[in-house]
Amino acid sequence: MTIHAVFGSPLPDVTLRGPNVELRCFDRGDLPLIQEASADEFIPVITTVPESYSPAEGLAFIERQNFRLASGEGWSLAIVDAANQQAVGQIGLWISQLSKGRAEIGYWVAPSGRGSRAASHAVRLLSDWAFENLDVERLGLYIEPWNSASIKTAEYAGFNREALLKNWERVGGIPKDMWSYVRLRDPLGERTEAGQ
Repeated sequence: MTIHAVFGSPLPDVTLRGPNVELRCFDRGDLPLIQEASADEFIPVITTVPESYSPAEGLAFIERQNFRLASGEGWSLAIVDAANQQAVGQIGLWISQLSKGRAEIGYWVAPSGRGSRAASHAVRLLSDWAFENLDVERLGLYIEPWNSASIKTAEYAGFNREALLKNWERVGGIPKDMWSYVRLRDPLGERTEAGQ
C-alpha cells in the first residue's frame, strides 16, 4: 500500500501539538525565522535555506517546503515554541523509502531557539506520529560526528547510534562521514506479521 493510498495525493497538512512544541506547515509569518537561519554558518549549507536572505528568497523557501506535500516527498514543518508561538526551526519527515518500511527525519533550529530542547521535543513528537500513522519499522537520521548538539537531540528523542557511514553525504560539495541514528517501532523485534 502506498502513502497516497492511505492519505491521498497530495499529502495532507499535518499539525502536531505537544506540551513544548507545535509542528505545522510554514507560512509568511515565519520569514523572520528564515532570515535568522540564513545568517547561520551551517544551516544554509545543509538545507535549502537561502544563503543570502531577501523576502523573495524567504517566500521561495516557504513554497519549497509546502510543495513537498504536493510532490509526495514528505512533510516539512515549522517547529514552533508552544510557550510564545514563535517558529524556531524546521523538521522534515521524508518518505521516499516508505515501501521498504523506513523513513528519515531531518531538523534544524535557528540560534535564538537553541538550548530549549525544541528540536528533541519535535523529533520525538514527529517520530511518535510516524509510527502511529505510517507503515514504517524504522526511522533514521544522519549527523556529522562533530555535531554534539544534534547527537544529544537524537538521543534525547529516543534514537540510538547505529554506525559511522563513510563519505555518506556531500555537505557544501565535500563528502562527509555521518553517524547513522535509528529509532525502531519495536526495539525488541517482537512485532509479528499480524502486527501484534
